[in-house]
Amino acid sequence: MKYFVQVNGRERLVELVERLGKLTTTVDGVPVELSYESIDDRGQLLVLSGGWSYGVSVEGETSEIDITIAGHLYDVRIEDERERAANAAERAEARSGGLVKSVMPGVVIDILVAPGDHVEVGQPLLVLEAMKMQNEISSPVSGTVKEVHALQGQAVGAGAKLVSIDAGEADS
Repeated sequence: MKYFVQVNGRERLVELVERLGKLTTTVDGVPVELSYESIDDRGQLLVLSGGWSYGVSVEGETSEIDITIAGHLYDVRIEDERERAANAAERAEARSGGLVKSVMPGVVIDILVAPGDHVEVGQPLLVLEAMKMQNEISSPVSGTVKEVHALQGQAVGAGAKLVSIDAGEADS
């Protein structure tokens, strides 16, 4: 699996491949010898790399974390290939308004907007439950909600139409 990892603003491509129970890691195409062991349930790890061991503390959410190694704090942002594609689609959509689609299959738990509502960039539109996690689907643009295509409790597939937004009416 490919991960796009930003460490203090600098992007790296990290690939993890598991074959026959062994994990192979590359960073920007360069193989990295890496293994780790969890020390406790509070994000403390022992990381072994290149014959060196490191005490590592990990705090934060899955895609936005802070890592501390030997007293140095690193701000880390992680996107996998699927998230990268979904975020790229969101960015493209933001340029023109239009249709907000589901990036994964799930069930619509809550609808937070109605046709005619003015929304701002990043404002939650609805809550989608996927893989036992609730995900807020946010507006990629400022504008006016034209139509809500999903119903509360409805199962939707990846790519399903959720909400239409008209960015041209952002000032009304």
